[in-house]
This record gives sequence, structure tokens and C-alpha cells, in this order.
Amino acid sequence: MHPVVKLVSQRLALGLMLLFGASALIFGLTEALPGDAAQAVLGQSATPESLANLREEMGLDRPALTRYFEWLGGILQGDLGKSLTNKLDIAESVGGRLGNTLFLAFWAAIVSVPLAIFLGLLAVRYRNRWPDKVISAVTLTTISIPEFLIGYVLVYFIAVKLGMFSPLAMINDSMSLGQKLNAIALPVIVLTMVVLAHMMRMTRAAILNVMQSAYIETAELKGLNNFKIIYRHAFPNAIAPIVNVVMLNLAYLVVGVVVVEVVFVYPGMGQYLVDHVTKRDVPVVLACGVIFAAIYIGLNMVADIVAILANPRLRHPK
Repeated sequence: MHPVVKLVSQRLALGLMLLFGASALIFGLTEALPGDAAQAVLGQSATPESLANLREEMGLDRPALTRYFEWLGGILQGDLGKSLTNKLDIAESVGGRLGNTLFLAFWAAIVSVPLAIFLGLLAVRYRNRWPDKVISAVTLTTISIPEFLIGYVLVYFIAVKLGMFSPLAMINDSMSLGQKLNAIALPVIVLTMVVLAHMMRMTRAAILNVMQSAYIETAELKGLNNFKIIYRHAFPNAIAPIVNVVMLNLAYLVVGVVVVEVVFVYPGMGQYLVDHVTKRDVPVVLACGVIFAAIYIGLNMVADIVAILANPRLRHPK
């Protein structure tokens, strides 16, 4: 078997094992929490008889292991189950919200990834000089501040004081693309500020590592422009670690938006998950958790596969 095919197959198998482990861990953690969906629906004043009847109706009286494997079997058939609290089909409820979350993550990535790579290239071009120091200081400062604090500060100054954007990122299907982009402007700014530093620093470090190569010295001796050397010769050979860090941050843009969605009341997966965690709606929590885990693991696998394909020693084995 070709080494590339073998390694890609191993990554895919490992990803499936991780996803199975993640589903079991999420289920176990939800079971370990005090109370259950029946208690959340009926409240603390519910009688033991009414709780027992509702638990039987919801299927909560069965062993946890039985419920887990029944749920896992449904997942493998594309059935996410029904919500315990409102009896709605989870797949239908999740569909639109997942689309909203991906919409937000997509536009945050469109802004943050090119900006991070450009700032990384600029930092290398002026390394150890004031542009490099300013870029590093600003990006590290933004990543050190919690996103909810950044969100509230932007809401107060930009939305309330300046009136530039809406403080609530509410979108719906009847809105035009321009209206949607205006609504999500503040969440996109927050997410960009959160992920920018990590991608920029990795881009800078990867390119500086390549800049120490002999062929870069040859290009410098030929009198090539410094910035041309960086983006035409060093950057393509530093793409593997950069892709890895970009994929990790893209995964965060999808699975790490819970706080941002709650701050801006954005109708995405994060808000949906938080609403049903408070209700102890285990099927919804499990479905959201597995979707987030699948996206995170999937993007990490893509990063690994790109790194494998970028390695010429694996593409052309002797």
C-alpha cells in the first residue's frame, strides 16, 4: 500500500474512534449531572409519582447504557432523535441553527485567515522592528481578553454609543445578504480578534523557520526582493504548519462560538445548546455535542491529511 494512502486511512480510522469516544464521554457527563429532564420540566415541587410517570414517558427509567446504544444506533442511521422537552425532531431544529453557525464561522474565517497570514508575512518582513512588535503586542492583547468581555465592550461603544451596528445579531431567511452581514458584524469582529493572534504567530514562526534554509540564502545572494523571497519561496514551504493552525482555528470558529452566540443572542448551535442544557434535554445536548465533535475532529483530520500530502518524501517514496 502507498504510504500516503496508508497514513490517510489511519487518520480516518483514528477520527472515527475519537468520535465514538467523544459521544460516550458526552453521554457520561450528561448522566453524571444532578437531576434530569423530567425534573427540569416539572420543577422542584413535583411529586415523586408525577416524576416517575414522566420519566417512564420520556424513557428515562431505562438503563443509561441501553439508552446510549439506542441513541448511537439512531445517529448511525441519520436519526438525531426527538427533544424530551418539546417533542420536536432534533434534526429539523438543528438544521437551520447549524447553518447559522456555519454562516457566522464562514465570514469570520473570510476575515481572519487572510488577515492573519498577511500580518504574519508583514511581521516576518519587518521582524524585530516596530511593525513586528506592534502586531505581536496588539494580537496577543486581544487573545488574552475573554471574548464575552470583548463582545460587551464592542456592544457598548460601537452599537450603543456610535450606533453603527445592531447589538443583537438576529438573522432570518427573509433578510438579504447585506442585512445579514450587518447583523453579524460585531460577532465576526469578536471571533476575528480571538483567533487572529494564534494564526499570525504560527505563520510568523513557520516562515522564519524556513527563512534559515540554504535556498533562501541563495535567493538573497541573487539580490531578490526581501518580500518576494518571503511570499514566493518561504511561504509555500511553510504551508503545512500554517494549514494545521488555520484548521484548528476554523474548528474553534464553529465549536467555540457558544459564548459569542449567547452574548449577541445569535440563533445558532451554541445558543440552542445552552437553552437545552438548562432544561437537561439530554438528546439535544448529545446531538449538539456530537455535531461539534465531528466538525472539530473532521477539520483536524483535514489538517493532518494536508500535512501528509505536503510532504514530498511521502508523496514520492523511494
